[in-house]
Amino acid sequence: MAATSEAAGKKGAAPPRLSAGRARDALVFAAGVAVAVLALLSPAASPFLGPGARVGPVDVPAPVPGPADGPRTFYDDPGLSYAAVGGRRLTGWDAKRARWLRSRGQDGGGPERVVMVSGSQPEPCAGPGGDHLLLRFLKNKLDYCRLHGIELLYNNALLEPSMVAYWAKIPNVRAAMLAHPEAEWVWWVDADAVFTDMDFSLPLSRYGDYNLVLYGWPKEVYERRSWLGLNAGVFLIRNCQWSLDFMDEWARMGPAYPEHARWGKTLRKALTKKHDDGACDQSALTYLLIKNRERWGDKVYLGTDYYFQGYFAAIVDKLDGIASRYEAAEREAGDPGLRRRHAEQEHLRYAAVRNAAVRALVPGPDGGGQWGWRRPFVTHFTGCNPCGGKRNPMYSRDICDGGMRRALAFADDQVLRNYGFRHDSLRNNTLLPLPFDYPAAPAVRNR
Repeated sequence: MAATSEAAGKKGAAPPRLSAGRARDALVFAAGVAVAVLALLSPAASPFLGPGARVGPVDVPAPVPGPADGPRTFYDDPGLSYAAVGGRRLTGWDAKRARWLRSRGQDGGGPERVVMVSGSQPEPCAGPGGDHLLLRFLKNKLDYCRLHGIELLYNNALLEPSMVAYWAKIPNVRAAMLAHPEAEWVWWVDADAVFTDMDFSLPLSRYGDYNLVLYGWPKEVYERRSWLGLNAGVFLIRNCQWSLDFMDEWARMGPAYPEHARWGKTLRKALTKKHDDGACDQSALTYLLIKNRERWGDKVYLGTDYYFQGYFAAIVDKLDGIASRYEAAEREAGDPGLRRRHAEQEHLRYAAVRNAAVRALVPGPDGGGQWGWRRPFVTHFTGCNPCGGKRNPMYSRDICDGGMRRALAFADDQVLRNYGFRHDSLRNNTLLPLPFDYPAAPAVRNR
């Protein structure tokens, strides 16, 4: 036994044997230490991540939203109705919205926020290729909103089933106002409208005294009483009580109310160039402005100072000439920094410089207009009906279908430039890689 003990001492004595309970305790302790070390080393433990941040599979606890999440707001009112028809009339909206902004610390000024709203029907398009065109129209809006920091709400559900076709915009816009109290403006854009100047930003400073911005001619509306004196397919409306009241009055002329058919006859008699008894949103809007000018008119901006929405038939045949003039202006400007490649998130900075250079060399107003060769801000294909498939017979297939594709390619080239490409032609889908210092160095077709 002595020899065995001595040999064991030279090799190192064996540790005493642990009982099963103590072994289990040691294992639990070691596991706890390991978890603590991993937690300290994990990025999720960083003090630079806010509550509720998610890093990999680890969730950082955050308070559960509920009644205790800040002071009560208009959202806690069980009588609040998002419906444009049949719901309780919303009053005191300016004060309610202001309280919500204060409760969220968003009443400190800064740029006015805009939410764009657009949409299409819930069913597939009847017209051939209509769904594909709507997809391209949607992509165009997404591109513009991404470049300009605007949120886009695209809805293809009827919030009020009786308010169909062009009347569907009113429930959408009203609901957007309540869902986005942080937005000062809600911007409705018809599905068939294309942004054809990706550099142009809404001149919101012009509209400080107004609550509704429309493209149109005051003389045509107020003196000649023409329902074609304005266009209701694109409008900008302030998120305020005035606007809610205005839309309530506008909606009451729509198909959700029993007086709708009677309104059609009234509008035909009251408005010029109206040749049917249909009460559409645009004729109803025109009538409201004429009959209640004292109540509404002072807060409505009605103008044609730029193409807030331009008539497509006057635009599409000019797009090639506009593109070539812009390329020439960039070459002649003499500032290579104007053509410098840059990240897409810097788009607005470069757009401002490009606009200043183009302004001196290409005639026309910023945002385009009825004269000159500046890019049209919005090209509206009213009457082409790409989804329904039944275009106005006064338009040919080429000017509608071909025009839409040219306008979309024209806009897409302005986006693709940040990715190093452009279309070979506005009439096909072939892309060309852009050389360094484009357009001083022209794009070369693959041979």
